[in-house]
Amino acid sequence: MGQAAMQPRTDWHLKENARDHRTSKFSSKELIVRRGQAFTVTFNGTGQPEQNLTFITETGPKPSKLAKTQATFGISSTMSTESWSAVLQSTSSNSVSISISSPPNAVIGRYKLSVQTTSSGSSSPAILGTFVLLFNPWVSGDDVFMPNKAECEEYVLEEFGIIFAGNKNHINSFGWNFGQFQGDILNICLSMLDQSLNYRQDPATDVSHRNDPKYLGRVLSAMVNANDDQGVLLGNWSGNYDGGKSPSSWTGSSEILQNWKKSGFKPVRYGQCWVFAAVLTTVLRCLGIPTRTITNFSSAHDADGNLRIDEFYDASGNHLDRSADSIWNFHVWNESWFSRSDLGPSYSGWQVLDATPQEESGGIYQCGPASRNAIKEGDVDLDYDCPFVFAEVNADCMYWNYEAATGKKTLMFSKSTVIGQFISTKAVGRDDRVDVTIDYKYEEGSTKERDIFKKARKKLGLEDKFDPTAPTPQEIDQKPDISGRFKVAGPLEVGKDLSLILVLENLQSDAKTVHVNMTAWSTVYTRRPVHEIRKDSISVTLSPKEEIQFPIKILYTEYQQQLTTDNTIQVTALCLVEGGIQVLVQRDITLDNPAIDIQVLGEAKVNKEVDVEVIFTNPIDMEVMDCVLQVEGNDLLRGILEIDVPPVKASEKSSTKFKLIPFETGPKHLLVNFSCDKFADIKTFKMVNVID
Repeated sequence: MGQAAMQPRTDWHLKENARDHRTSKFSSKELIVRRGQAFTVTFNGTGQPEQNLTFITETGPKPSKLAKTQATFGISSTMSTESWSAVLQSTSSNSVSISISSPPNAVIGRYKLSVQTTSSGSSSPAILGTFVLLFNPWVSGDDVFMPNKAECEEYVLEEFGIIFAGNKNHINSFGWNFGQFQGDILNICLSMLDQSLNYRQDPATDVSHRNDPKYLGRVLSAMVNANDDQGVLLGNWSGNYDGGKSPSSWTGSSEILQNWKKSGFKPVRYGQCWVFAAVLTTVLRCLGIPTRTITNFSSAHDADGNLRIDEFYDASGNHLDRSADSIWNFHVWNESWFSRSDLGPSYSGWQVLDATPQEESGGIYQCGPASRNAIKEGDVDLDYDCPFVFAEVNADCMYWNYEAATGKKTLMFSKSTVIGQFISTKAVGRDDRVDVTIDYKYEEGSTKERDIFKKARKKLGLEDKFDPTAPTPQEIDQKPDISGRFKVAGPLEVGKDLSLILVLENLQSDAKTVHVNMTAWSTVYTRRPVHEIRKDSISVTLSPKEEIQFPIKILYTEYQQQLTTDNTIQVTALCLVEGGIQVLVQRDITLDNPAIDIQVLGEAKVNKEVDVEVIFTNPIDMEVMDCVLQVEGNDLLRGILEIDVPPVKASEKSSTKFKLIPFETGPKHLLVNFSCDKFADIKTFKMVNVID
């Protein structure tokens, strides 16, 4: 072996390269560039004619040319779009500037760059240093290429998001800090890949697949939840979050990812769907894959894969846990943008990924990428997990009455238009809601939508099978004698009494006697009952065609102790008509927290202190204690500010002031979360325009 070459000094031109590659928001001392695009590097100490230089890039534990995790290339006169290449920029007596370009399908990750001088043959390569290569939605050869520049800005570079929640009658929203460029997040995202089961089983093969967004999306959908692997977040839907943080208390992804790393990759407690989706958004945007969060209202969880949701109720109207199927008030997942060479161009574009552990796929809790176009067209036989996602937005609902004593079940009614409503995402460049339901299915109730549903059942082999749970024709044809609904007759706010009206109408021209069993339960947002709040029964005779209204009042003192952090209550009235069939009337209610207000007192300027005031008015007639204010916002403050707030007496106003020193210009979002013993996680955000 000859003499090892002297370690050259390398200038990575961090500022210029970061500007050209749109990676300036990363706070790294390491070069971060995007694939399929040239970057400049200058080094000295070769003392050799530049035409004798050979460059070597390597990534992963066992770099090889065959696996495309290693490349060797000399200097050429023009850039290649197919392979790694280098073009000479300038030379001086002791330094060389070259432009290096990777192919647009290169493996992403951390690379080592070395240079070897061929004339000295025997000397070992000199290491120039390391750089990180990311996906590039701005380059047309990349699978994640997104032609619309405004969408690239939003879905890759935007660190603030809005997540929609609540229920189909009452959509609310809150801000989220994705923070994909903050601190150490990029390194944590790369270590997530190295923690995955695929990497642990076969590191070299896993790394060689990291050029493919559909592979990475699937791996990361498994890694964001803690099932099966040393994933990031442990899910908890019990309503009891002891031993961790309540899912609704998080305001951003950075804290979660940092905690995961600090703990030596032990799962962070706890997540629910929007937390899983928000963290996956952070990771994919960080790596350069355009990604957004999607909220589906009345979202089906079809456990047995028959595109049907079975719900069971007892004679008192209690929701029974007899089926693994469920309908969630809302569910949040992700869409990522990339082409599907495996399925053909008509299935490219938005792909559904879901990191919430609901059902296993390929033996582990992962979901997607399912092509959104395939979902809309009922092509449920395509990879990956299309039937599950199809059911989430378009399953049919069957409502059964179940008698425990006899084991007899009777179909009360079925509905094909309940599931998948107001599918929502944040607008590009604005803090508004955009409805994308029409991108997931044809208009509900149209013949086209029903035809697609039948096509999907056929593809899954469900249309001719004898189904013992299927309703018999006479069960479906029976028409109820009465109709019922719950009307809201007052404010839907935590701390206020809940006023409802049960409206019953006799549809027949003879009198009907009805026995009504009513229940009210607090639930989590998946509609899982947690605590009983109220149980009532009434009997009434309705004259022909008569409509009767029963006012129902649930006092704050009745529900206060029972409410979960989701602020949801389900009211059910099971109506037994003498000599007729049962009618189920149901409503899911989401209560709003009281408002908090953020005031920025003065102009926000870079590196100048500005005061911010947060005002909370206690709406109830008792003191609230254990008040904590949590504040975060990229480029406005570092990390998370936690302030203990003194107790607030009944109906009094509390004002909390703190200072910010913004360090970047432009529109920034400040997120605030206020908690106390009576109200969990009151969230708001404010856009702060920072000037020079």
